[in-house]
Amino acid sequence: HVQLVESGGGSVEAGGSLRLSCAASGRTYSKWCMGWFRQVPGKEREGIATIDSSGSTAYTDSVKGRFTVSRDVANNVLYLEMKDLKSEDSAMYYCAPRRGPGNWDLSLDPREFGPWGHGTQVTVS
Repeated sequence: HVQLVESGGGSVEAGGSLRLSCAASGRTYSKWCMGWFRQVPGKEREGIATIDSSGSTAYTDSVKGRFTVSRDVANNVLYLEMKDLKSEDSAMYYCAPRRGPGNWDLSLDPREFGPWGHGTQVTVS
């Protein structure tokens, strides 16, 4: 049974920092691209950071220079370090592995990822 559990969210003031974690169980994703996504009510899920098995990364423009994605391959954990948080970063944050052909390549398209966890809420005021 594959399970992804996100944690580390919370409420912070603008300019603050948070570190999100995503623990995967039931399957090893060491060779797969993994991604972080966020969603606010009424809007589509947005890809914000992705990392492949070699450690190469990609980010959406709005978080470049502020967010850093990393992974602990041995323990099957994905991280998202978030600094200089802004109110527009408030959202539910999710992690997921890329699926399907080419799932080792970087992508920020949420349609190419799954399964999904329940997410962790980040609120910046």
